[in-house]
Amino acid sequence: MQNPTLDETILSKWIGNSETASDTLHTSQARLMQLTLDREPTLETGDPLPPAWHWAYFLSGAPMSKLGRDGHPALGEFLPPVALPRRMWAGGRLSYEKSVFLGEKITKNSTIKDVTLKHGKSGALVFVTVRHEYFGSGEDLRFTEEHDIVYREDPSPDAPKPGPVPPPDNSAYSEQIVPSTVQLFRYSALTFNGHRIHYDRDYCRDVEGYPGLIFHGPLSATLLADLAIRRSGGGGRGGANSLKGFSFRAAAPLFDTQPFTIHHDGDSTVWAQTPDGGLAMKASLTY
Repeated sequence: MQNPTLDETILSKWIGNSETASDTLHTSQARLMQLTLDREPTLETGDPLPPAWHWAYFLSGAPMSKLGRDGHPALGEFLPPVALPRRMWAGGRLSYEKSVFLGEKITKNSTIKDVTLKHGKSGALVFVTVRHEYFGSGEDLRFTEEHDIVYREDPSPDAPKPGPVPPPDNSAYSEQIVPSTVQLFRYSALTFNGHRIHYDRDYCRDVEGYPGLIFHGPLSATLLADLAIRRSGGGGRGGANSLKGFSFRAAAPLFDTQPFTIHHDGDSTVWAQTPDGGLAMKASLTY
């Protein structure tokens, strides 16, 4: 295994690295997701899986002895060995060709698409983009996903806090989300996500410098996709609709300490807003 490094020449050798996984979309897992979103567990085998719920499947992990300090599997195998300690879900893009259905066996092909080293005000940053392709039987492509991960340095105690990014000002619909530690625990369990920022308050505060537990980026994206589907009049059991594209980017973290709001402009944009009125995540949709 390669030692952790910031040598872009070495990290770029991971571009093209790939792995394959298969999973059956069991209805029980989707029903647990409904409960996590405070819904009645109504989904049945044969129903389409709602968009952005696929993160509850294709679970992977590592033995306890091979975890990093943050609870994630140590880097240097599928993902490049980035010598930066903090990992964040920066955003992603989903493109749907066809629906996937509960009870189906789906194959996921994952490939490292890009690795880029940059330097910002907070120090070194490494951006990794992973492309996932999801297939039904044979070569029946159902949807694709590009997942952006950013790695960064530990925070400096005297570093100035970045100011809030202004959100859109044309909200047509809004809903309040009241996060809880139980909901974060349930989502971590559903996605087999050992990242300590979602359940270890001491680690969040003392190591990564956050004021509370971080609300999962994928869960924020799932809530935004769900709001868009419901407000667009998308039909179908379980929230299936004509959504073809969903592109989202995180701007600021959300925490379990205060309620926040999600918004829809009535057209093709949804966003999550921090309690102090800043932009947390913004997404655009195509139908």
